[in-house]
Order: sequence, then structure tokens, then C-alpha cells
Amino acid sequence: MDFNVVGVGEVLWDLLLTGEQLGGAPANFAYHAHALGAPVKFITRVGKDDHGREIIRRFREMGLPDTTVQVDESVPTGTAKVALSGNGLAQFTIQENVAWDHIAVTPEALAAARAADAICFGSLAQRCQPSRNTIQQLVAATPADALRVFDINLRQQFYSLGVIEESLRLANVLKLNDDELPALSKILSLPGSTEHQVERQLECLAQTYSLRLVALTRGAKGSLLYQDGRWSDCPSRPVKVVDTVGAGDSFTAALVLGLLRKMDLDEINTLTNEVARYVCSCAGGAPSLPVEFARKFSLAPAQ
Repeated sequence: MDFNVVGVGEVLWDLLLTGEQLGGAPANFAYHAHALGAPVKFITRVGKDDHGREIIRRFREMGLPDTTVQVDESVPTGTAKVALSGNGLAQFTIQENVAWDHIAVTPEALAAARAADAICFGSLAQRCQPSRNTIQQLVAATPADALRVFDINLRQQFYSLGVIEESLRLANVLKLNDDELPALSKILSLPGSTEHQVERQLECLAQTYSLRLVALTRGAKGSLLYQDGRWSDCPSRPVKVVDTVGAGDSFTAALVLGLLRKMDLDEINTLTNEVARYVCSCAGGAPSLPVEFARKFSLAPAQ
């Protein structure tokens, strides 16, 4: 059985020293979900410029449909300057007032949301009112039993308490990393503030916002999943890191497919780590994935 997966939010060019790489967390998510075997629609907006035309060309090349990619004639396609630390961790400086700040509720976007088995969205693309209203309307339009995945993706100053709380109320799955958890804990005044109280914070988030699952990625330490009182703690294995761009987004894509397939929690955690570890070993956020990853999800029994 195929599942309809939707990503909504920013697409941009990561300006690396080695050259431009297609990026944006929800764009990376959409690419990886497609590469893992899911039919995907990605709702975003690009400028009527060379960068925008190249994004549409790349999407077609990757097999992603462009029917939900909007073209803005007034503002440019987004870019982000990326600086890599010695261990491959990325720091972003993101251009403001760009096309993905103006995503609209089009008939194509609304139809994609209404047919979604899973939708993934973040906080960054909600930094401006037009896209914020659109994203929240589209997430709310998904079927009642759909996965609504909030991949929080805190960047620079582009988030607020109001956006985070409304997104958590709309979501039923939360994914965040070990840098974002302390920031979120402070914003929401969660109980516990030390590394040893992580489980308490995740459980509090799940209970307060009625989340089906909370996923915490921890870089080289692997990932922690919490679902209905059950924990899955998966340590990572060593890998030679080229850069970490897109690794978290590939994790989210694998998580979504595992949940849609109703795979065992530990199996999901193991596979998501394998995919993310592979992406860390490659340059850029959307490398070609080995076909065995897609086979692992397609062979998993749907229930």
C-alpha cells in the first residue's frame, strides 16, 4: 500500500564554500521520503528567477512533482549561507523576505493536504504571517487520522512562543534535536533542565500536547523515541561525517514511513539512524540513497 506524504515550507539554496546545494528542511524531507519509496507532494514557493527555475528542474529530475511549487513574481528564491565547523556541524544565515515567506493556499495545495496520510512542517517557514496562515490551514485540513509531524527546526531568531504552541497543538508527532530541546524547555517552562531529565521533558511534551510520538535526535549519541509510555533508545555507530546538512530531515522521512507502516518502535529507530548516518557521510542535504533503504520500508508489512 502506498501512503501520500506531504511536506510544506521552505526550499532554498544552501550557499556552501564548495558550491550551491539545494536545501531547506521540508524540501530535504520531501526528497528523502520520495527516495525511500513514498509518493510525495511538496508545497512551497520559489521566485521567478534562475534559482527558482533550477529548483523546479531539480525536482523534476528527482521525480518530485512540481504541481504544488508556486512561483512568486515579486520576491526572490530563498538562500542561506552555511558555515561548517570542524566536525561538520552546520550554522545557517538565512535570507529574509523571500518566496517561501509567501506560500499561498492554492487548490493544488489544499487537495494535497486533504489527501495526505502524513504531513511534515516546521517553525522556520512560519516566520512571516502569509506562510504561517497557509501552513496552519493546510495542516488542519489533513484527515483526522493523518500523521501531523512538527519538525521544529529552530533557526536564528525565526520562532516565537505563539508559533511553537500553535504548531504543537496542530501536530500529533514532534521531532527535535538535542540542541533544540533545551531551547524548547526554556520557552515552554518544561519541568527538568538537565541531561538526566530528558525523558521527563519528552513525556511532558507528549502528555501536554496529546502527541502520539516524540522523537529526539542526539547526533553521535543516536536517538530517543517515546510513544504511549514506551521508550526506544538507539545508540549510533561511528561514521566519517562530511556534513550534517539534511541528516535530521532524512531521519524524519524514515520515521514517517516507519510509523505509516506500523513497524515496531525499535525497528523504526534503528532504520532512521541508519539513514541519517548515511546522509552524514555525504555532502549536501539530498544525496542519492542506497536502494536497500527503500527496500527495507517496502518490505515492512503494512497493517
